[in-house]
Amino acid sequence: MSALHDTARELVAPGKGILAADESTGTIKKRFDSIGVESTEEQRRRYRQLLFTTPNVGDHISGVILYDETIRQSADDGRRFVRVLQEAGVVPGIKVDTGAKPLAGFPNETVTEGLDGLRERLAEYASLGARFAKWRSTIIIGEGTPTDFAILANAHGMARYASLCQEAGIVPIVEPEILMDGGHDIAACASATSRTLEGLYEQLAAHRVDLPGSLLKVNMVVPGKGNAVQDDDVAIAKATIDVLTAHVPTEVPGVVFLSGGMTDEQATNRLNEMNKIGAAGGGLNWELSFSYGRALQAPSLNAWKGEEGNVEAAQAALAHRATMNGLARSGDYAPEMESSAA
Repeated sequence: MSALHDTARELVAPGKGILAADESTGTIKKRFDSIGVESTEEQRRRYRQLLFTTPNVGDHISGVILYDETIRQSADDGRRFVRVLQEAGVVPGIKVDTGAKPLAGFPNETVTEGLDGLRERLAEYASLGARFAKWRSTIIIGEGTPTDFAILANAHGMARYASLCQEAGIVPIVEPEILMDGGHDIAACASATSRTLEGLYEQLAAHRVDLPGSLLKVNMVVPGKGNAVQDDDVAIAKATIDVLTAHVPTEVPGVVFLSGGMTDEQATNRLNEMNKIGAAGGGLNWELSFSYGRALQAPSLNAWKGEEGNVEAAQAALAHRATMNGLARSGDYAPEMESSAA
């Protein structure tokens, strides 16, 4: 297990975090539609090449989560994307779930699929160079939800996935995401996140998953987007740390946050506030880092617009966001840095 432990710690190294570039074909089409670019395989390859060849990308990016299509692609110079990342000092990873589907018998709840054939797929991904993987489940706050069974079903699936990953020599990232949709308050999010994490770690223990060789990717504790009261970043940071402290075992080396529903700067500042709290209190039980997709990529995508002449500007936009989040890892970010850089 020592290699898994080393990889997990490498992914949450100080000043660094993970770039999530694992959008499905359907999801990246929506992103491309927003900038008026057709989503062909070649356009997707060109865009991912832009991200992965950003100068000094390894300064603040420790790992990149790839999609099945992407892990098989190569750069213009013939180097496989996996090799491009490795040579930049970045750990290649892979998304392995096949998406959230309706949970039969439980209206308005989902369960993530993808366990069929997973052992064989993990073996192939390991041979292609993947050293970590990601599996996402979605938990929905609503009238009577999340139910205990939906939490159990998703936790059980994540634990089976995690066990298979470690068997294949791959670090599992387990990602239970409590969605921001709805009008619930921050207390409801804290409750749902607490119940979900409790169920998850019960299942990981039952499946004999080695926690030091794993990472948690999770939402911050925030009010629903439809709630009239939107708590400030300090309150969100405190609420999130309280939930993590109560439910995440100390053996877990790091927690990497998702950015779903937050602006680029919100995602950075909230992470920064958590690490400021940690520094003031003499440290936390785990590294608190980022695994952002849209909150790292959106400025690059908007700068690129599918034009070769915009590649340098798009890479500069990614480098800036990575640097800002790298500073947030130690609580050294300040919003004024955004305007000074602009």
